[in-house]
Amino acid sequence: SCFMAGGSDCSISFLSHILGKVCVHGRQKELLSVLLPRLTDLTKADCIWQRICWQLFEGVPDRCMEAVVLAFVQQAPGADVLSRLLGNLVVKNKKAQFVVTQKVLLLQYGHTTMVQQTLLGHLALDSLRRPLLLKVLQELLETWSSSSAVKHSPAEQQLYISKAILICLSHLKEPEIESCRQELLSSLMEGVKCHLDSSLPQTRRLGMIVAESISSKINTDGPVLKFQYEEDDEARELKSLLVQPPPCSAVPSPPDDDRNEEADAASPLELESNQKSHPAAPTMAEEKEVETELDSDDDLIPYDMSEDKELKAKAPVYIRECIEVLTSSDDVDKWEATVKALETLVRKNPATTREVSVELAKILLHLEEKTCIEDFVELRQRAQVAVLTTDPIPVAEYLTSQFYSLNYSLCQRTDILNVLVLAAQELAYPKSHGKTKPSAPKPCIQPLPGSDSSKDWRRIVDERIRSKTRRFAMGRPQVEPVSGPNEFNPVAGHFFFPLIQRFDRPLTTFDLLGEDHFVLGRLVHTLAVLLYLAVNTVAVTTMGKALLEFVWALRFHTDPYVRQGLLSCISSVLLSVPAERLLEDMAEELLEAQSWLGGEM
Repeated sequence: SCFMAGGSDCSISFLSHILGKVCVHGRQKELLSVLLPRLTDLTKADCIWQRICWQLFEGVPDRCMEAVVLAFVQQAPGADVLSRLLGNLVVKNKKAQFVVTQKVLLLQYGHTTMVQQTLLGHLALDSLRRPLLLKVLQELLETWSSSSAVKHSPAEQQLYISKAILICLSHLKEPEIESCRQELLSSLMEGVKCHLDSSLPQTRRLGMIVAESISSKINTDGPVLKFQYEEDDEARELKSLLVQPPPCSAVPSPPDDDRNEEADAASPLELESNQKSHPAAPTMAEEKEVETELDSDDDLIPYDMSEDKELKAKAPVYIRECIEVLTSSDDVDKWEATVKALETLVRKNPATTREVSVELAKILLHLEEKTCIEDFVELRQRAQVAVLTTDPIPVAEYLTSQFYSLNYSLCQRTDILNVLVLAAQELAYPKSHGKTKPSAPKPCIQPLPGSDSSKDWRRIVDERIRSKTRRFAMGRPQVEPVSGPNEFNPVAGHFFFPLIQRFDRPLTTFDLLGEDHFVLGRLVHTLAVLLYLAVNTVAVTTMGKALLEFVWALRFHTDPYVRQGLLSCISSVLLSVPAERLLEDMAEELLEAQSWLGGEM
């Protein structure tokens, strides 16, 4: 440093080669634990030492450049320190540029969030490096919006790329956003689509968070995207990355002592000015106190409202009245009371419900939330299940036909599948109000009134014997389920066959074999459940054979959620169809399924 300050030429290429050799041989931590703190202090206020560091890194051989850059990127305490040490190395050296802009951000995903912030902050601190920041953001968005990358990349890498995108967005300035607004918008639309099409909840939520962040950046004045998802620690961490940390500068700042002296010199003047401006404040406060004393309402006695009750709208008592309220009433309170009471009314009035079952099912399928009701989705779903179990055949035919109709959202189609499964479970397993056997009652014999006591002498004797008998282990009280017919038996075909018939016929807005593979996965799982609930029914053999043919048609599907549903279908067939029917009627299909399962393994 002294020689350079005196105008003498110095060569540090030998040190560059030594630095490269040490890092290539895996001794980065030992070297940087001593070298990095020293260089950080020397370059903080000395431009000559900054130039020495720049020459030191520029002289590193290309075969060692990756190890050196990675070591300093991982160990540097911040973007400003990394900028003072590396300078514009990423602009001058192609190998360093590849490591910084490609390998660390796109090919690797094991680095911490701090390393990403340091690296991208380093690119954002100099005007010569900012074009690389925009280039990195563009490549990250291309990967994020690629359906192939979303399907085949691990969840950790997708999270890593999402964090890098949010950090890049936090460093963008308004002119830069304006210049690439169209590219951001196109990447946003493609990325949202491929993330929401995923069957993995984590991938869908990650796409929602990144899409909201991009939308808030490109639409600062207009409406922005807003999704509903669980707000956990990961979501809060991702959103915090969009806020740019305190700005750091690569230009060496003046010594700390000078800044402290200036601050100490300025503080007396500031104190005097503050002291001069404060005396008027007490006067205003005193005036306000006088006004409040004059206008005080403390003498007025408040009304006792402790026993007041909120007036609630009266719930309807007839099914047709419910239909009228849900379709045409503007009274929000009455509408809310109707939604809450509908399930109970349907179950209490089965005869009336059968008269309007299809109309009621149609209303509930299209019902939207007018006001904020707690558990609205669950209340609507329970009412749909009640209608379907009360009148299974016509309502099931209506719902299965609407599943393949136009102008329905994916959410509504998924709701139809959920309602069919819940109703089938309720029909197959009627609610059992069990009789709990009492456990060792205490001696308590009540005399029977009048002459009837002589007729029940055996019961009295049994109670006395039971009360005087010591039992060391009674076990848990047993519940004796009330036996009842399987009501799903005669209607299983109406639930199953309409769903399996039209899966391969694409519609304008609905293509199960194309982009809507999430709904296809739900359909596959639904068919497996319906067949399992149809055990011991007359149509179970025909249903099982149709389901095996359905599995064979989708055996090479690329989505893992769909393939998991196909395995559930095969399991349901083996559990539900009698063994003799499997061997006689479905031997060929079973052999094909066996060969497919062997290939999958």
